[in-house]
Amino acid sequence: MTDSDNNKIRKITPDGVVTTLAGSSTNTAGSADGTGTEASFNYPDSVAVDATGNMIVTDARNNKIRKITPDGVVTTLAGSSTNTAGSADGTGTAASFSGPAGVAVDAGGNVIVADFSNNKIRKVTPDGVVTTLAGSSTNTAGSADGTGTAASFRGPAGVAVDAGGNVIVADYRSSKIRKIFMP
Repeated sequence: MTDSDNNKIRKITPDGVVTTLAGSSTNTAGSADGTGTEASFNYPDSVAVDATGNMIVTDARNNKIRKITPDGVVTTLAGSSTNTAGSADGTGTAASFSGPAGVAVDAGGNVIVADFSNNKIRKVTPDGVVTTLAGSSTNTAGSADGTGTAASFRGPAGVAVDAGGNVIVADYRSSKIRKIFMP
């Protein structure tokens, strides 16, 4: 689970024992990759787990998507190396996000991200290639249904993937639950 205000990722056992999997031991915000407390986050928002047990974290104020192995090794999957907000598609640090919020992983290992401040839904492949699934090309907020850039969102905060591979979106500021039909 994310411990956003303490900039940590926590693990809770079935017996209720809480430990820190990753994040600064001093609760200090940062964006360092590393193992355990050598790694740092700046307001980690959401977490999802892939089929191999890796945790995928939206590091909201760093504008990054991070991966944590079961052993606590943190790497940056995608997002600007300078933590700068943006909306560029691309690979790894060539891609950018603005306040990534909800996250889910599909059956193919692709990471689906609610890019909150960009009003977009993004896809990150296991190799870190980021593309925009839906949302205005100008990042303009709205609530229009449509395909790709013809659709618009107003602060998408959560995502899930259904059994058919379709993406379900909690469009927060539109007060709507939306569905992106995937081929």
